[in-house]
Amino acid sequence: MTLANGAPVIAKKVLGPRFAFPLDRGALFFDGRPVFGASKTVRGIVASLVVTPIGAAALGLNYELGVLMAIVAMAGDLFSSFLKRRMSLPPSSQAMGLDQVPESLFPLLACRDMLGLSYADVFVAVVIFFAGELAISRVLYMLRFRDQPY
Repeated sequence: MTLANGAPVIAKKVLGPRFAFPLDRGALFFDGRPVFGASKTVRGIVASLVVTPIGAAALGLNYELGVLMAIVAMAGDLFSSFLKRRMSLPPSSQAMGLDQVPESLFPLLACRDMLGLSYADVFVAVVIFFAGELAISRVLYMLRFRDQPY
């Protein structure tokens, strides 16, 4: 999950503005707000879909598991962005919990059987991801990989 969610951040730093096409192409939802916002890009989705299966294979896991993890993690991230736009929060703003839970819970539930996880394991992993993501985001900010410390 960390790799799936971190790949877009690293891709932004490495590629700069190249391939930063907004996933929603600037479309507005019926409420007049962006569907996802400009920070959700094709570059980020592709980075996650390429890097996560490679990481899964490097860990001895099936690359298909990596693909599924990337797809569902990105779906969780897009879900969060969609809800944040409905709440009138700007792109890249922080919404504690909403920024961490869907992008970890969704892929863990989708891959639970393949990984042999219990629901208690999923709960613990979400809590660890939540805390770890907050810490890693600050480190990435200090290293200038992130624009915001969250």
